[in-house]
Amino acid sequence: MKTVLVVGSGGREHAIVDALSRSSQVGKIYCAPGNAGIAAQAECVPLKDTQVEELLAFAQEKQVDLTVVGPEVSLSAGIADAFRAAGQRIFGPSRAAARIESSKDFAKGLMARHGVPTAAYRTFDAYDEALEYVRGGSFPVVLKYDGLAAGKGVVIPEDFESARAALKDMLLEDKFGKGKVVVEEFMTGPEFSFLCFVDGPTVVPMVLSQDHKRAFDGDKGPNTGGMGAYTPLPFITEEDRQDALEHIMKPVAAALVEEGCPFWGVLYGGLMKTPQGIKVVEFNCRFGDPETEVVLPRLQSDIYDVFCATADGTLDALPPLRWSEEAVLGIVLASKGYPGSYDKGVPIEGLAEAAALPGVRLYHMGTKMQDGKTVTAGGRVLMAVAQAPTLPEANARALQAVAAIRCEGLFHRSDIGHQAL
Repeated sequence: MKTVLVVGSGGREHAIVDALSRSSQVGKIYCAPGNAGIAAQAECVPLKDTQVEELLAFAQEKQVDLTVVGPEVSLSAGIADAFRAAGQRIFGPSRAAARIESSKDFAKGLMARHGVPTAAYRTFDAYDEALEYVRGGSFPVVLKYDGLAAGKGVVIPEDFESARAALKDMLLEDKFGKGKVVVEEFMTGPEFSFLCFVDGPTVVPMVLSQDHKRAFDGDKGPNTGGMGAYTPLPFITEEDRQDALEHIMKPVAAALVEEGCPFWGVLYGGLMKTPQGIKVVEFNCRFGDPETEVVLPRLQSDIYDVFCATADGTLDALPPLRWSEEAVLGIVLASKGYPGSYDKGVPIEGLAEAAALPGVRLYHMGTKMQDGKTVTAGGRVLMAVAQAPTLPEANARALQAVAAIRCEGLFHRSDIGHQAL
């Protein structure tokens, strides 16, 4: 039986651990650092996701057959490069390929050079120049911090004063660190997430999903890392999907090969169906969170085979992936105050009742054990994920699971999947 190490501590990693636990080939799963929920399915290891040398030493000591990386910070820290150099099999792109996410400017430049459809843009590192450019444009406008910002580095100001404040945060106050800002035209249309397994030029698509970025019902409030997700998407046709695969995902994978930084892992396309056709909003270099929690429950193929084929560069020899036709919908329970400041250590009850409901999986995003109780330990705390024959049924089951969870410090959206429901 195979031994696997999963790197990360959130709901995405819990979903990956859960999928691996369904593989007939996997015997032992470690997760570094993991969380209170993951601990029920894997042995948690007290190593941070950025402790590359320590993680490599651990994988060697435990004779790990495969390491799967969840967070972008680990990939940007070069974990895949270090593991590959040591002959350790790892699922995740190199630091150079991970720039597709860690640098918005790199991603936009790549798309411009290779004719991949995306919003018109300009990049600035000087506040005054950015401000003058925005003053002369139209609103709303999209401002993106160039580097990693945990899903919070995008602001869409409706007027000049809001834009000025956001640019000040990013370029003068260095709210997310020292970096540049990409100023983009505002696009309209439904957004969707297209995750693909990629090894160099080979692209194997997953089922489409949609996440909800805004904190509150009706897509109101600040941007978050994601308050819920669902699949499938009735408003994206098979023709749309094929168009996105052939004109966006495959060309970008080929472009990374051509530019000397081939991609191995999950290439995440955040796409939009605009009146002018499908365009790229952003790319990520890893599984999306919360999309992973609704996509992987639909995968019926053995995920260990898929991970290994991606890591080994043999995806083209893999049989076609098998997917459940059922719908999956997940609702995030977040700490009150998120994405701003929030309390930690608030006790959570009702987890066993929620998890026992038919078709429900409970993925932990930010939890820990304290005095024998599960308590909150992050901004996004739990995701109640329900699988059912139809989206309305999955929605009803997920809401039932949320209602079973008792915690003073949590809030959630009640309209996940509204564009499809």
